Amino acid sequence: MALHIPTLLVASVFVFALMGLLTCHAWWREPRERTLAYLGAMMLLAALGVVLVSWRGRGVDFVPIIFGNVALLLSAAMNWTAIRVFVGRTPSMQGILAGAGLWLTLCLSPAFYDAMPVRVVVYSLLVAGYGVLTALEFWRSRRSLEVAYMPALLLTLLHTTFYVVRSVIDKSLPLDQALSGVGDGVRFFSFMLFESMLYVIGIAYVALAMVKERAELKFKAAAFCDPLTGIGNRRAFMANGERLLADSNRHKEPAALLLCDLDHFKRLNDSFGHPMGDQASIAFSRILAENLRKQDVFGRIGGEEFACLLKEAGEQEAVQVAERIRLSFSQLSMLEPGMLSVSIGVVTTRESGYDLFGLLSQADEALYGAKDRGRNRVQTLRKMYLSLTDN
Repeated sequence: MALHIPTLLVASVFVFALMGLLTCHAWWREPRERTLAYLGAMMLLAALGVVLVSWRGRGVDFVPIIFGNVALLLSAAMNWTAIRVFVGRTPSMQGILAGAGLWLTLCLSPAFYDAMPVRVVVYSLLVAGYGVLTALEFWRSRRSLEVAYMPALLLTLLHTTFYVVRSVIDKSLPLDQALSGVGDGVRFFSFMLFESMLYVIGIAYVALAMVKERAELKFKAAAFCDPLTGIGNRRAFMANGERLLADSNRHKEPAALLLCDLDHFKRLNDSFGHPMGDQASIAFSRILAENLRKQDVFGRIGGEEFACLLKEAGEQEAVQVAERIRLSFSQLSMLEPGMLSVSIGVVTTRESGYDLFGLLSQADEALYGAKDRGRNRVQTLRKMYLSLTDN
């Protein structure tokens, strides 16, 4: 059963316009998400294109043939541009205008302008071309995208495939015959309008979902990031550290905790100002990043206190890493030699188990032992107990 084409035309205009206005409103509320601006423009241009194409048979055929199809091709270009911007690339004005420009150029030829089957093939292939470009944007950025992009990619591929098929099988039904429901291509024409509405609604939904998901990821990252140093904060360290310890316990692998405290930090702030204290914290966080592996976890858990959890590390390996960190910090040229130093307490899961709170408590004891012994040193809990026993 063929769908009622006049009803579909009216419905498609209202659907495209409403979705476009709502998407533009979402962009107005969040101007940084330019993806929504291009997506809204795509839908509004689609609404305009359908209105202009519907003017066939009113004595102004150049309007639907030229301007109607130009609007629809610009709509397809905006769809591609929206995804291009979403994945972090700049809009291509040449690409946006290429389809419409080619159409205008071809329309200057009477052989093209008067041949509806040729126009249908060319238009369908241009729309399919923009669909291929859109899919390529997803594929090119698949490793860097952290959002669920597969629904949008599949939807785009289906839409592109439809227009490739249309370029082959469309019988080029004139609009007046389509409106009257007479002709072999009525079913396909009605299905084309229905597919267009489904695609616009679908791509709007998944694009908004991707934008929302990325925004939530940014908020989550900000909640787990120390704003001064850019490394993980206490919340991030506790969450990632517990996962590391659970994995180490499951595989019966050792792990070690380094608790670091910058020496005389208050004196540093009082003598040189808080900006110098901030610079010292930033510099120390960089040293941690340079000396630790990707599988290790570290973060700033207090004002001048940092914690590092080393995967598959025993006491000897942990002490070696801690000494490298201590020496690197003390050799910084920010201030006079000896002005910067760090005390580090080291414990391992061998003596303290796989409970993160327990490890932090034990490492804190070792850290205070390092402070009591003159600062600027690495202190293990085991050696501290041994020295207490000897005394």
